[in-house]
Amino acid sequence: MRFLVVHGPNLNLLGTREPEVYGSTTLAEIDERLRVAAADGNHTVETFQSNHEGELIDKLQEARSGFDGVLLNPGGFTHTSVALRDAVQALDVPVVECHLSNIYAREDFRQRSMVSGACAGVISGFGVASYLLGLLALVALKEGS
Repeated sequence: MRFLVVHGPNLNLLGTREPEVYGSTTLAEIDERLRVAAADGNHTVETFQSNHEGELIDKLQEARSGFDGVLLNPGGFTHTSVALRDAVQALDVPVVECHLSNIYAREDFRQRSMVSGACAGVISGFGVASYLLGLLALVALKEGS
């Protein structure tokens, strides 16, 4: 199976931005861990990061053909973007929303996701493992487990 991993705004700063919240692992390291985990199951991942909402939407629309599912960390757009939610809702493949931090234990404005209702599920608060758990969830969804 082939999965798309979409990272939202500011995730390119992982490893240096608020390491007490997001950890010290870089985005490149997360992407590599996902590639290795996917390959272990004979799957592949394509990763993409953007700080621009329209580019994220364009990439999600590409997932309509050629991908079996999407792992999405919308970053700050989680809490603000109806357009991103609409893009997720338009997909005919499962989308798992993931977050490094537990957004439900943070500031009030971060505790509401505009995107979650359009996703198959949400994994939040497990650091880098959130991404790996999200990948496992996508595989399980596709395999009917």
